[in-house]
Amino acid sequence: MLGRLILSYPEASRRAAGLVILALVTLALYQLGISSAWIGRVLPSAETWLSENPAISRFVSALLIALIVAANWKALHQLSRTQQIVAVWAELFALLMLFFYSFDLSFAFIAKKISFLITQGVVTTLYISAISIAIATAIALVGAIGKLSNNGVIYGLATFYTSLFRGLPLLMQIYIIYLGLPQVGYVIGAVPAGILALSLCYGAYMTEIFRAGIESIPRGQSEGAAALGLNPSQTMALVILPQAMRVIIPPTGNQFIAMLKDSSLVSVVGVWEIMYLARTQGQTEFRHIEMLITASMIYWILSICLEYGQSLIEERFGRSNVR
Repeated sequence: MLGRLILSYPEASRRAAGLVILALVTLALYQLGISSAWIGRVLPSAETWLSENPAISRFVSALLIALIVAANWKALHQLSRTQQIVAVWAELFALLMLFFYSFDLSFAFIAKKISFLITQGVVTTLYISAISIAIATAIALVGAIGKLSNNGVIYGLATFYTSLFRGLPLLMQIYIIYLGLPQVGYVIGAVPAGILALSLCYGAYMTEIFRAGIESIPRGQSEGAAALGLNPSQTMALVILPQAMRVIIPPTGNQFIAMLKDSSLVSVVGVWEIMYLARTQGQTEFRHIEMLITASMIYWILSICLEYGQSLIEERFGRSNVR
């Protein structure tokens, strides 16, 4: 009956009704707990029987949730595509927050510590990640050219580098650089060690990205540049790389986002980035879960900002190439 009533409305009224149903269904879903106690509140006479039959209780609860999800799915389809995306994000985010809320968190403790996590931890994390990705990009370009070289020595050096640093765990690389270099007389600080490890590790992965991007350009481009009198260096800088960037930029942006999260590993050598501060600040009052959840949300927000920036760069770069 309700479905027929909605379908009889104009498009705008159907969407408004869909939003109302979505809100009601979502509210019911958030308040739902998979237990006989919840069912008992709805059907008091059935609570004792369901508590004595846990298998049936779980089945009935699962059936109710399935019905609510189906109703929610139907309500979402009354919306436009943009509204569907916003609604799905809102629902899932609310469920995630409800999941965290069930941990009995101390929000006063989070409010007291979050400013320090942002001013100290976020700044250090972005500083390390930005420098590391710049160095890794330079290493990747050199490594890619080396892997494309006909010189056996250069090719051997490039392939050994990529094999070694792609084959070792990043955490082990951090330990080897921070603890191993002093053994041969080179004392290095925690921050430079973290930057060096991240640069070498991600430079090895990005070498393959750059190599694939360069190889994606047709050979005729190089031949045409040679016919115009350009030497190999000019051909690479003026002809090949500008075109290869369309292939290189998207995965490079993904590598930066991955590096941002992997920078948390440098906390093992005492760098005051987000994860280190979350762990140490949580120890002061045994509020570990509060700080870990806060750090997770900060990493997520940073990743969303980077994803948005990456999409803008890709869009602008794509348009410039079309022109």
